[in-house]
Amino acid sequence: MPDRHETFVLSRSFSDEEMAALRCGNIPQAMEDKWFWYMEGPTLWAHRSWTGYCIYRIDFKEDNEHIVTVNRDPEQYTCPSVKEDITALNKLLDWWTRVPYDHYNEWLAETYDMLKNAGKI
Repeated sequence: MPDRHETFVLSRSFSDEEMAALRCGNIPQAMEDKWFWYMEGPTLWAHRSWTGYCIYRIDFKEDNEHIVTVNRDPEQYTCPSVKEDITALNKLLDWWTRVPYDHYNEWLAETYDMLKNAGKI
């Protein structure tokens, strides 16, 4: 995590099954898989797969008030606000806690949306 970072609390509960899915981590299998993440103890580290930049560190707490440290180096990550980070991180966590996590489904959904918006479908 770079020197420029910010912390906030993410209030969210996770089932045992969801935590087990997170503990499996994700090693990108294709260029379209944008995230590499892993857990060390109760901490999840989330890196962008192409650059290797650490974007999020989540320290999971038993009271479901998890401490998130987010990268604020503007050359590595450009999200400007905690509010946007909370939305983005919750969306990512929704994907990552699917059992089993399917990074190709994420890519296919994004590709379909882009083609539809471009009027190709």
